[in-house]
Amino acid sequence: MSIVRICKDSMGEVKVAGDKFWGAQTQRSLENFKIGEETMPIPLIEALVRVKAAAAKANAKTGKLSKEREEKILYATDMILKEKMYDQFPLVVWQTGSGTQTNMNVNEVISYIANTKEGGEIVHPNDHVNMSQSSNDVFPTAMHVAFINECYSKLFPSLKKMASVLEKLEKEYNGLVKIGRTHLQDATPITFGQEISGWKNGIHQAGAMVVTALREMEKIAIGGTAVGTGINATSEYIKEFIDEISEDVDYYFREDSNKFHALTSLDAEVFLSGALKALASNLMKMANDIRLLASGPRCGFGEITIPSNEPGSSIMPGKVNPTQCEAITMLALQVIGNDATISMSATQGNFELNVFMPVVAYNLLQSIKLLTDGMENFTEKCLIGLTANEEKMTENLNNSLMLVTALNTHIGYENGAKIAKKAFEENKTLKEAAIELGLVTSEEYDKWVVPEEMI
Repeated sequence: MSIVRICKDSMGEVKVAGDKFWGAQTQRSLENFKIGEETMPIPLIEALVRVKAAAAKANAKTGKLSKEREEKILYATDMILKEKMYDQFPLVVWQTGSGTQTNMNVNEVISYIANTKEGGEIVHPNDHVNMSQSSNDVFPTAMHVAFINECYSKLFPSLKKMASVLEKLEKEYNGLVKIGRTHLQDATPITFGQEISGWKNGIHQAGAMVVTALREMEKIAIGGTAVGTGINATSEYIKEFIDEISEDVDYYFREDSNKFHALTSLDAEVFLSGALKALASNLMKMANDIRLLASGPRCGFGEITIPSNEPGSSIMPGKVNPTQCEAITMLALQVIGNDATISMSATQGNFELNVFMPVVAYNLLQSIKLLTDGMENFTEKCLIGLTANEEKMTENLNNSLMLVTALNTHIGYENGAKIAKKAFEENKTLKEAAIELGLVTSEEYDKWVVPEEMI
């Protein structure tokens, strides 16, 4: 029979497995919310642990927490982060909408580990680890810390790497003229480098939007405690906390000037999610362009070649599919779907609290994770090995009827349309059709229709 501990909370006694560090409130949540497999994201747990460390330092500096208890709490938070003790945080996303049970899970684990340190006073999960705090201001604060940390430490490096590879491809192919396309129909010429520059700029611009959105994340709800009034928290504590968390995460946070708004609204999350959705949309556009341009190899556009990473069919030998494009477009749709959930959640701030915070945290962190991994993988497994099929591009360019656009300023739009129509219907070149119609001479056509001068 396995060893159990008897833990107590305000509702009574609860049995907890002897090898678990959590307490009664965590155990109750485990038993009451057996829903799904989506557990609280590790980046959020890490952020909550950092918040607890900053709170302990702030409470000690303002004289509310003894030095012995501060040292014990910091011992515990340091151990959790260094040893990555994430198996001690098992609660699912589908719990109380304020994240109270996860906040208490963190409090209980920190308290348990703190009390294993010899000497000093006993550390209580509510009275000491949660001092000057409420789940209602701690959880949204930790969300902001997690979002900023994940974007700067993971998302942006992946984004910059992708943009760098695209810039290299842009320069390599800036002189390669190909046919442009609008409405999936032939259009006027463009260089392949120019086409790639559009992809690159989409990544840069969406990244800039994320940076702008993160400025709203700098404002944190700490000090609002239960309903925004700040009961049990002092202005000195808030100042010390912000200094400590800013130093720990290496990012400047600031106090939200209106805690009533900070506890009940998620507009900053909606803003960030919208920027991530813009990034996902641009990634989908680029991936779709690439898989269309690489279609074939003989019966499609065939203008580019992408790496052959694995067999594409269980029945057709030699078939290779644009799997990286398919993966990143699927994750883009997931990010767009996450945005819908986040947006709806933000409308549910009733009175003094929004109670959809766990699902917002889960979806936003998943979007950041998917985009981070997706861009890294797509860059490594697709973009780095992308090459242009110059012969095919030139063939398609010279075959295009839209080169007739160069004649507009010389013979007019209507006459140009006659040339294009005749060439298409009679399967002739534009030059042949133009000369037969008597609209230009051979010399004039060669002088005026120069694809390299149309870009």
